[in-house]
Amino acid sequence: MSEVLDIEGAVAPEFEPVRAAFAANLASGEDVGASFCATRDGEVIVDLWGGWADAPGGRPWTRDTIVNVYSTTKTMTALTALLIADRGELDFDAPVARYWPDFAAAGKAEVKVSQLMSHSAGLSGWREPIRKEDLYDWEKATSLLAAQAPFWEPGTAPGYHAMTQGYLVGEVIRRITGRTVGTVFREEIAEPLGADFHIGLPASEDARVADLIPPPPGTAVGDGQQTELQANMSHNPGVDVMETRKRAWRGAEIPAAGGTGNARSIAQAHAILANGGVANGKRFISEAGCRKALELQIEGDDLILGRPVRYGMGFGLSGGMVPLPNPNSMFWGGYGGSLAIIDMDARTTFGYAMNRMAPTTTGDVRALGLAMAMWQGLGIV
Repeated sequence: MSEVLDIEGAVAPEFEPVRAAFAANLASGEDVGASFCATRDGEVIVDLWGGWADAPGGRPWTRDTIVNVYSTTKTMTALTALLIADRGELDFDAPVARYWPDFAAAGKAEVKVSQLMSHSAGLSGWREPIRKEDLYDWEKATSLLAAQAPFWEPGTAPGYHAMTQGYLVGEVIRRITGRTVGTVFREEIAEPLGADFHIGLPASEDARVADLIPPPPGTAVGDGQQTELQANMSHNPGVDVMETRKRAWRGAEIPAAGGTGNARSIAQAHAILANGGVANGKRFISEAGCRKALELQIEGDDLILGRPVRYGMGFGLSGGMVPLPNPNSMFWGGYGGSLAIIDMDARTTFGYAMNRMAPTTTGDVRALGLAMAMWQGLGIV
C-alpha cells in the first residue's frame, strides 16, 4: 500500500487532539481511508478526511469521497420518519396496518410503527429463503415481510432488524407520502441541507465512491456459532461486502444498509436533531418532534446482537452498548465501523465513515476514540 497521505480539512483549535487521533488511525493502518466531522450549534467545528479510497492506495480519499455506511443509513431513515410524524401524517403508536393493510396478515394486526422503529416487531429477517438480488426488489422484499408471522411476540424483546427495518419503515413512509423513503429523504432533508448522503445513489456519483475493504476472514457477519435467529439474519441472504461495489446495490434503496455518504453529511443531517429541529437556517422538525427519538421503547438483551441495548425511536440510547456522557444523546453505527452520535444537551453531532471494515456490527473503537477526543475538547469528559 502507498504511504499515508496528509490529513486534510480543518479543526477548531481546541479540537487538535481529534486531528491527532484521526491521523494515528491512518498511520497505524487501522484506517485506510476515512472522514470525521463534528458540528456544534449547527456549525461545523471539525471536518477531516484522508487516506485512500481503495485498498491498493491508488485513489486518494478527497473532500467529496463517499462510501457505503451500512446501518448508519438507519439513522437517516429514522430521521425521515420523525419528519413525517412531526407533520401529523404518521402516528408511531398506530398499528402498521393502518397505513399498510396487508401487513395485518399472520397475527400482525396490532404491531405498532414504534415497534418497527425499535427493532421489537419480531421481523428480524425473512422466513422465506431469499437471494441477495431480492434486496433490489422493493415489492418482493416488503410483501414477504407483510405476509409472514413474527419470529417472537412483538413488543416483548428487542432483536436487531438489520436488513428488514428499512423496508418496513420505508414502506410505511411510501404508503403515507406516495414517495419512496430515498426520495423523501433527498427532497426534504438532504437537498435543503446540502448533505451529500444518498439512499439510492445516482450512477453519476459512482466515481466518488470508496471501495469497502471487508473484515478479516473469519470475522465477518455470519461467521462463528449462531442461534437460529442470528443465522437467519446473517445468511438469508448472506452479507456480501463486495456487493457494495456494484451499481445494483448502490442504486437500490436499501434504507437499513445501503446508504452512501461521508462523515460531513452524517453530521450535517443530524444537526437537525441536535439543534431542536433547525439546521442551515431552516426548521425541519419541531423540538418536541426531535425529542421523540429519545423516548425509550424497549431495552434488554438483543436477540440478534446478543448484548444489552436500549432503543429509542429509531436510535440506540445511552446505557446499552455505548455509554454516552450526556443523557439526551443517541447513536447508531454501521457494519464495519461507521458511526453517528447526536447529543441534544451539547447540541453536537459526530459522524465517522471509513472503508477498512472492522468485525463489528454497530461502530468500533476508531470512532469512539475520535468521540472521546471530541468530548474532551468540549469539556464534557
